[in-house]
Amino acid sequence: MLYAYALKGNHLQRLDGMEALASALWIDLYRPMPAQVEAVQELGVDVPTLADMEEIEISNRLYRDAATDVMTVVLPGLSATKAPTAGPVTFMLSKDRLVTVRHHAPRPFETFPDRADKSVTGCATPDRILIGLVEEIVARLADLLEGVGRGLDDVSMRVFGSDEPLQHEELLAMLQRIGREGDLMARVRLALLTLERMLTYFGQTTTTRDEGKALRDAIKAQTRDIQALEVHADFLSSRIGLATDATLGMVNLQQNATVRILSVVAALFLPPTLIASVYGMNFAHMPELAWPLGYPAALLLMGISSLATWMWFKWRKWL
Repeated sequence: MLYAYALKGNHLQRLDGMEALASALWIDLYRPMPAQVEAVQELGVDVPTLADMEEIEISNRLYRDAATDVMTVVLPGLSATKAPTAGPVTFMLSKDRLVTVRHHAPRPFETFPDRADKSVTGCATPDRILIGLVEEIVARLADLLEGVGRGLDDVSMRVFGSDEPLQHEELLAMLQRIGREGDLMARVRLALLTLERMLTYFGQTTTTRDEGKALRDAIKAQTRDIQALEVHADFLSSRIGLATDATLGMVNLQQNATVRILSVVAALFLPPTLIASVYGMNFAHMPELAWPLGYPAALLLMGISSLATWMWFKWRKWL
């Protein structure tokens, strides 16, 4: 799909069709079709393939092609099947326009067009659109971190604050939730890292731009926000580790309690088993075998031995 936006007043207006692409300040390619790629390439922009965007070498993610700066970051979003994922997004910034290429759906690309005029730098030039889009992305990442924090608060409340021990199924659900929060945390952390690299590169190119001073100030502000979020992400990562250890500890305690009960039951039946084993021997001369009261006496002895074992455990506070 292809979304093209032009400046109208002080906000972005979406253009209909591909005929007016030359007047667009921002062209957003989402899982583009070949015809859409060709239309953008006719404007002098070489659209990278998904394989090109997935190259992990920094030289393939941040470089200048003629007069166009090509910058690739990894952002969390939704796949074509609406499953949470993380994928590369390429920003191609030239003097005339900004072109973005993505094959998944990060939410900021849906919300930014309606709020572009409310960004700190506005949306009058492609450079300012890029800064505003980065601002929207950083705000979204901050929201995701807050969501992770709320999820961990809920897990901690249920694990530590429950009056009754959680059942095995509940603890398993808590571990699954912690795992999902940790996976989201990893995607956010990677996004912050790649965004910081991109802003560092972009800041180095502002010396050749007309609004270099204003752009550098905005880039520094966004970089500080990203660094603050990275510290918060590291804090949440430690909380995820704590929640995982605590939940696994609860699981181990439940398993230990089960093993303890089985051990006590086995110990209670050891004396009766010994008595039954003695009188189950097939020796020819065992006087008790001919005794009329031998059977009830053996049963009584088994019961007394079990009771004595149980009282011993209670006295030693093992039960």
